[in-house]
Amino acid sequence: MILAFDLVAFVENKETLIVIGLIFGILVFATLLFWIMGLVKPNANIAELKMRTKSWWMMATIFVVATVLDPAISFVAIGALSFMALREIASISKNMRDEDRKILIWCYLAIPVQYLFAYYKQYSLFLTFIPIFMHLWIPFMLVLRGVTENIGRAMSVLPTQLMLTVFGVSHLAFLLSLPELEGFKAGGRGLLLFVVFITEMNDVFQFTWGKMFGRYKIIPKISPNKTWEGFIGGIITTTVVGYFLRFLTPFSGMEAILICLSVAITGFIGDVVVSAIKRDIGMKDTGNTIPGHGGILDRIDSLALTAPVFFHIVYNLYYLK
Repeated sequence: MILAFDLVAFVENKETLIVIGLIFGILVFATLLFWIMGLVKPNANIAELKMRTKSWWMMATIFVVATVLDPAISFVAIGALSFMALREIASISKNMRDEDRKILIWCYLAIPVQYLFAYYKQYSLFLTFIPIFMHLWIPFMLVLRGVTENIGRAMSVLPTQLMLTVFGVSHLAFLLSLPELEGFKAGGRGLLLFVVFITEMNDVFQFTWGKMFGRYKIIPKISPNKTWEGFIGGIITTTVVGYFLRFLTPFSGMEAILICLSVAITGFIGDVVVSAIKRDIGMKDTGNTIPGHGGILDRIDSLALTAPVFFHIVYNLYYLK
């Protein structure tokens, strides 16, 4: 496996450069805004916002570097994300028996296998390995442990965690393995940047609109900060931004609108699903890896669902022969 960085190809990919410039432009704006707010109103409660912005700088830099370098590095980076998310949710799960933790090794071993299928463009194996083969193998391994108390619960917990943190997230990597389309210069990198940017901006927009105008809560027992105002404002803003960034994709204008709506709604679903898990455990965050944001899974809960939905829409529209 040869790792290389094609500087000429990177510079010539204007679409990717524009989005990278946009990402860091937003971060520069936010950093200056909070710095000025601190000068004008020294007592303003913006410490969390500053911390979140610092973490965004770190995450954006890692993501951009991993995306623009050799695809092999991108696969390793996204695979590492799956590993950290799986480790995080497994470590906090109260529905896992001591016996189940010994079966976790099979879940961790499934990560490199799943990403190798993506890297070598083995589409059928990529799609079936975890949903079919691991769904058979994990229950069988649990049965071999010989402890039947609550085994039905264990048979649902481990495969679900694997689907959420590995199968869903690995679709981001497979975007880089998609074949080139005539007249579509941004390619898999463009699609990857698009879905990650749109998903993360949807989280930010829903949070911001909710903070500014939120009044009517959607599911207060699960996620008290989710409001209809934030949800609707978020999906509209996300769709508008996605429409103007469609140059990263092969989408027509109408396709961009409909797909961004799908991504925004799916992102909300991913967010509240993980929120429900956290409420069950009695925790606010899944970890403290990212200051101001919580754990890895707190940051990629939406992506775990938007990535497969986005991938299969794109694949069926443009790559299915």
